[in-house]
Amino acid sequence: MMLSLAIVSLAIACLPAILFAKNLPAFSFPVPPANLNPGVSGSSDSQADQFDCASVSVLIPARDEQDGISKSINAALLSQGVDVEVLVLDDHSTDKTAQVVQEIAEADSRVRYLMGDDLPPGWNGKQFGCKQLSDAATYSTLVFIDADVRLKADALQRLVKCYESIGVGLLSVFPHQETGTILEKWIIPLMHYVLLGFCPLHRMRMDSSPALAAGCGQLFMTRQEAYRQAGTHAAICGSRHDGVKLPRAYREAGLMTDVYDGQELADCRMYHSAKEVIRGVLKNATEGLAGPKLIFPFTILLIGGSVLPTVLLAWSVVLGDSVAAGVAGLAVLVGHFPRLLAATRLSQSWLGVFCHAPAMLLFVILQWVAFLNHLAGRQVAWRGRISS
Repeated sequence: MMLSLAIVSLAIACLPAILFAKNLPAFSFPVPPANLNPGVSGSSDSQADQFDCASVSVLIPARDEQDGISKSINAALLSQGVDVEVLVLDDHSTDKTAQVVQEIAEADSRVRYLMGDDLPPGWNGKQFGCKQLSDAATYSTLVFIDADVRLKADALQRLVKCYESIGVGLLSVFPHQETGTILEKWIIPLMHYVLLGFCPLHRMRMDSSPALAAGCGQLFMTRQEAYRQAGTHAAICGSRHDGVKLPRAYREAGLMTDVYDGQELADCRMYHSAKEVIRGVLKNATEGLAGPKLIFPFTILLIGGSVLPTVLLAWSVVLGDSVAAGVAGLAVLVGHFPRLLAATRLSQSWLGVFCHAPAMLLFVILQWVAFLNHLAGRQVAWRGRISS
């Protein structure tokens, strides 16, 4: 019995490990920094000049973001190789967000402050803010970023080049995720684990199925024409999980989407405490893994490949079953392999690697809490709002 369970856990652990290793090279952002291509001339120069003239509207919905909004705006204003405007929509903040943005706007004409309209029934605050920002944008190229995202100087230029070269309707990247508290280091890297361990990127780029939609809601690039064809943010008006829902809306409209690693393009710190991490996971979960179709299979996959091997290893050692211990030990190594890759290639915390099993257990528990809350009709408040 012990050996059989160990073999099963090893088989389950192999699934995300193999796909993660296959996906990781495809996840790398395909456009290198400009200074990595010295001495290039001829037609490439003409193409570079074409992209250098790009104009980009950076759109930032903000609600109670006084502590970080200035860093986000100022980072965008330092963008090189593009003409940029930065629009910030204040979604009825109760802090000094409006004052901070207005002071920057008075000093730099490229910044515009917008006061958000009252939230209509059925709309999520962020989605309504993004829709209003897109209506006010001057340029056809739109970049939606969260208020805690800080772009690198060459990010917009590289994003434009990537967007044009791959020919999609919606491009998304995962910024470098800064983590401070222990729970951030445990939980935040699991975004990459789930994406790269269970979403086949190569198939996603060949198949327009909405079921393969994936993205990161922290940073999206699109064009006005594609955005309207996909139905704008109105297509996902009630959603809290635009990282999944917006790419799906594009694919349902017949447009392709893509997602890459953006650690060289932007930095972001999503949460600043254990409480924020827990509430952040709970607020989005039912539109992701905690949905009724996914929670059961993903519980088996995540627990079976990440938690069960550690339990079986300890149990088999206590019982003196060396064969089962050997298989379970191999399953532990395979189960941790994606986190090892992520720590070395995606600049993630090593604490998260060593605590992978308890982190995954907590993550799955939070999915079930969210699922049961949903069944009971309870919703987690975020930014002072309970419902959409």
